[in-house]
Amino acid sequence: MSWSWPFVAEILPFLIQGLWVTVKITLVASALAMVIGLVFAFAKMSRVNALRATANVISEAIRRTPFLVQLYFLFYVLPDIGILLAPVTAGILGLSVHYGAYISEVYRAGILSVPGGQWEAARACNLTQRQTWIQIVLPQAIPPVIPPLGNYVIAMFKETPILSAISVLDVMGQALAQASYNYRYLEPISLVAGAFLFVSLTSAALIKLLERRLQRVD
Repeated sequence: MSWSWPFVAEILPFLIQGLWVTVKITLVASALAMVIGLVFAFAKMSRVNALRATANVISEAIRRTPFLVQLYFLFYVLPDIGILLAPVTAGILGLSVHYGAYISEVYRAGILSVPGGQWEAARACNLTQRQTWIQIVLPQAIPPVIPPLGNYVIAMFKETPILSAISVLDVMGQALAQASYNYRYLEPISLVAGAFLFVSLTSAALIKLLERRLQRVD
C-alpha cells in the first residue's frame, strides 16, 4: 500500500480534533493527579497509623495493577453498581488516580529532602503545623520535584491511546476510526506516531529548560 496524500488531507482535520482532545485530557488528568498525589503523600506521612497504612495499601494496589485493567473497572464494572461514567470522564479519572499514586512518591521524596533543621526552626518559631507546611516545607519541597512531575505529564500523554479501548475519540481513537472505515492504516497510524513524537520531544525540551532555570535559581 502506497502513501496517499489526498487521504492524509481528508483525515487530518479528524486527527487534529482528536489531538486536541488528547491534550485536554492530559492537562486535566495531570492537574487532578498532582492533587491526588499530594493527598496520598500527606496520608502516607501521617502520624495516624490507620491512615498511613490505608494510603500505602491503596497506592501499592494502584501501582501494581495495569492501567488498562483499572480503566476497564471504571468503565465496565462500576455501571454494575449504578455508577455510570462517560468515556472521557472514566479516562480522566483513571489517568489521574493511576498517576497520582506514582506522583505521591515524588512528593514524598521532595518532602523528605527538606533538612530536619527546617522543621526544628519552625517549631522554635512557634509555627503551627499548617504554617510549617505552607511557609517552610512545601516551598522547598516542590521546586526539586517539578522535573519529575513534568516527566509524568509526558508519560500520561503517551498513555492516552489506551483510552481508545473505551471508545474515547482522542487522536488514537480518531485514527482507528478513520483507518477501519477506509481500510487504510498506514497514514493514520503514522501520523499519530509523528504527533506523539513531536509533542513528547517538545515537552521534554521544555522540561529540560525549566530544570536548568531552577538549577540556576538554586
